[in-house]
Amino acid sequence: MTLNDSRILVVGAGLMGAGIAQVAAQAGHAVDLFDARAGAAEAAKAKLAQTFDGLVAKGKLTADAAQATLARIAPVDVMATADLVVEAIVENLDVKRALFAELELLLPDEAVIATNTSSISVTALARGMRRPERLVGMHFFNPVPLMKLVEVVSGLGTDLAVAQAVFDLAARWGKTPVHTRSTPGFIVNRIARPYYAEALMLLQDRVAAPELIDAVLRAAGFRMGPCELMDLIGHDTNFAVTNSVFAANFFDRRFTPSLVQQELVDAGFLGRKSGRGFYRYPEGAPALPAVAIAAPTAAQVVVHGKGPVADRFAAALPDAARELDSDWTGLSIDGRQLRQTDGRRAAELSRSTAVFDLPLATSGDIAYAGDPSTAAWLTVLGLAPRAIADVPGLIVARTIAMLINEAADAVSQGVCDEAGADAAMKLGVNYPAGPFEWLARWDRRAVAALLDRLDQHHRGERYRVSAYLK
Repeated sequence: MTLNDSRILVVGAGLMGAGIAQVAAQAGHAVDLFDARAGAAEAAKAKLAQTFDGLVAKGKLTADAAQATLARIAPVDVMATADLVVEAIVENLDVKRALFAELELLLPDEAVIATNTSSISVTALARGMRRPERLVGMHFFNPVPLMKLVEVVSGLGTDLAVAQAVFDLAARWGKTPVHTRSTPGFIVNRIARPYYAEALMLLQDRVAAPELIDAVLRAAGFRMGPCELMDLIGHDTNFAVTNSVFAANFFDRRFTPSLVQQELVDAGFLGRKSGRGFYRYPEGAPALPAVAIAAPTAAQVVVHGKGPVADRFAAALPDAARELDSDWTGLSIDGRQLRQTDGRRAAELSRSTAVFDLPLATSGDIAYAGDPSTAAWLTVLGLAPRAIADVPGLIVARTIAMLINEAADAVSQGVCDEAGADAAMKLGVNYPAGPFEWLARWDRRAVAALLDRLDQHHRGERYRVSAYLK
């Protein structure tokens, strides 16, 4: 089965629908663009023409290519037959079902209906259809022309040949498709939940200010910290998605919504669109004060452990002794210890110990807890140590561990494979690495041990270790 030469109907001329129409037309398809709102399809095409004019002016698109693409997009007042329909209307189960019932009366039996839903079960959407095997999820990410990822979502009744045809078509359009089962959140919206949830938990426990949480996660390679990202998405939207995933998973405590975010929503502090969220806008996050730490000195320094972090310490301190057989990573400095977090708090180790976060970058801010004079030795790695409350896993380590754990559960439940999880998170939300790429650089046992210590500290289901990770 192939859809390569198909005529396409896009239903919904909003931002997503117009972007899908653009991508399909650029790939050479004739595209009918329909919207129930009078004049919406024509307005969407006119806006696309303005976008193309800008791209032509910047030399990113030729005038001939722009004209040819626009010529392939036809705004229509009535839905007509097509080989493939891509639906991009409101996220409402009943409204989508009504549309599919109407389409089935119009389309030939062999036509494929693809839904761009980001959260509704494809299995549930197909209920009541005459040909449920022809319905498949084709979840694009915004902005559609720029974002490479497409989640190809198979419901319980979806024909595998249909899913593969849509997968192949998305690849032909220059996208990177990944197969996923129709489970709550699919891949990206499911695996990404801990990125927000851990920040909200840290704020609820008064561990650090939003700007510090954001700073250390940006230093770890994320384009935006979780607090500024939630401000950008909108707290009403982010909170609604969390509630939806929580309910769809039968109230699994791992997905529990946050009282911190509920309060922001109740106050109307929705982020950028309301002028205030975690930060006030247009100013945004306040700058962190400069780190002022005297150059550390010691009579005896020993580098402990193996792996990349220990190697970095050894390279920065060529005169230090090396203890390769240690069961921890870091430095001993005249009897004091600077240890990479394994989930234990500094207070559990000793009064003169400092624990530091997962150092994923060669410069920038890094969180620590414990003795400040011991933590000052992080500056030899080019890092700026930032004090936070003494909590298990600090900030980056617990966030990465939870992302890995959620991805492990997704793979164990057949939602996707490891490569699909990595591709989805890098392309769908611009993570600096995929969860299994992080795992390969870390250690499976170390991740499980850190999560176990978080679980012991919080005493709940939130931090239970995936059987797949074990």
